[in-house]
Amino acid sequence: MSTLRISRRVALATATLLASGATTMIGATAAHADTQLGTMTATPATGADNDAMSFTTSGACTGGGTNLIMSVSGQGFPATGTQVVGNSPISTYQQTAAGGYVVPLSNTMRYFAQQAGITALSGEYDFTLTCRNAFGASTFGDYVGKIYFTSPTSYTSSNQTATTTTLAVTPANSATAGSAVTLTATVSPAAAGTVQFMDGTTAIGSPVTVANGTATLTTSALTQGAHQLSAAFTSSDPNFGSSTSTATSYTVSPPSAQATTTALAVAPGTSSPAGTSVTLTATVDPSSAAGTITFTDGGTAIGSPVAVSNGTATLTTSTLPQGDHQLAAAFTPTDATKFAASTSASVTYTVSAPTGGGGGGTGGGTGGTATGTENITTTVAPGALVLSVAGSTVALPPLTLNSASTLFATAGPIQTVTVTDTRAGAPGWSLSGQVADFSDGGDTINGENLGWIPRLVNKVDGLNVTLGGAVAPANGVAAGDSGALGLKSSRTLATATGLGTAQLGADLSLVAPTSTKAGTYTAVLTLTAM
Repeated sequence: MSTLRISRRVALATATLLASGATTMIGATAAHADTQLGTMTATPATGADNDAMSFTTSGACTGGGTNLIMSVSGQGFPATGTQVVGNSPISTYQQTAAGGYVVPLSNTMRYFAQQAGITALSGEYDFTLTCRNAFGASTFGDYVGKIYFTSPTSYTSSNQTATTTTLAVTPANSATAGSAVTLTATVSPAAAGTVQFMDGTTAIGSPVTVANGTATLTTSALTQGAHQLSAAFTSSDPNFGSSTSTATSYTVSPPSAQATTTALAVAPGTSSPAGTSVTLTATVDPSSAAGTITFTDGGTAIGSPVAVSNGTATLTTSTLPQGDHQLAAAFTPTDATKFAASTSASVTYTVSAPTGGGGGGTGGGTGGTATGTENITTTVAPGALVLSVAGSTVALPPLTLNSASTLFATAGPIQTVTVTDTRAGAPGWSLSGQVADFSDGGDTINGENLGWIPRLVNKVDGLNVTLGGAVAPANGVAAGDSGALGLKSSRTLATATGLGTAQLGADLSLVAPTSTKAGTYTAVLTLTAM
């Protein structure tokens, strides 16, 4: 069976300044004792994957031992554990009033995950601190602790109930610059906390307190152009996790443009047999708005744009394939300074199997029967797998120094990627991405320092899309490092089964050491669908 591979390249560019940090080696796994002496608690109790972390034991090594060693196990790490604190004398650690020890990890969880080849931390991770002698394999008991990663970059010390956050925007789809836009976040199950509304990576106002599962913000400050709006819920209840909504595409038209609304009517009824003529009629209000209507089926245009006349535009087609369809009408004004664009709500329409027809004849003489046959032939076209990107350049913001003054970092979305599959047999497809090193013509930033979080922008109902896992950037590795972390290796953005069109995106994150010289650095991200 042959494989179809389609690639597109997108240039990633950013202005830079960067620097290298110290490296901590992960040692061998620690031998655990059979006796549990007590428990440990993490400090901070809630934090990020790149936070410095320590564990405080509930007591001392009462069973004996002069040294301590700690390991971690959980999703992605070996079952036997990975060493996170080397074999060290007890005397080197701070002792609490209760007789316990405060033991810092030798590095961050992000570092240990990267060294273990883990692309996204998730779920429960178990830490075991073993009391042992300085030499040999004698152990005298363990202290155990746990943390839970509720997202690839944040953890908590309690096993929380997961939440989901959804975002509704009023008015829907678009507004004019300077007009009020209301963002409503719904958190389920309802939990105490705050919601930060976001426009891409920029906060909109201050966090809003959640009341009865909802938080609302009204703003007139959205600038003219395209926006990606989202809501990030931060739980203040240790029993519930935080969550972020999917991004909602939103358009703000010029301030002088008059708002429009577009409605769609489909005839006949809500369904018809395949091959039947289906008429789509769009009505634009106000009727004086000049422009065109693009009729779409699941985001894909049906025919060419139709001019609006006296507030209406009509298209008739008999080529809708059998199955369920999401039909819509998008109005594009001739003069965007006078009228704003608008899109109708989707109309669900079903095309059933074609109706039967024809007949046969019987005849012949007395007492006889005559029969006839007809051969019915049809052809299934091979179809095609097509990939396109909304633009060939992604301009990330300049890198800025992090709060610890150890790394520079920046973030931003890739251009929207559209994959359309019309191939017979519905073989499914996989979309992956891989980046080369960043370069300004002389100096480089290692491509391992680039990561992403895939996201689904839109898809047709008949297409099942599964997003790839989040890929964390390396922790500012040097230009000459030959590893395969981050997007330096090919990583899956999404896989799909079924036919139709999907639009996908990803939120990039780039870090770099502060030693890199100033300049404008560019890398090529190659996206491949196959």
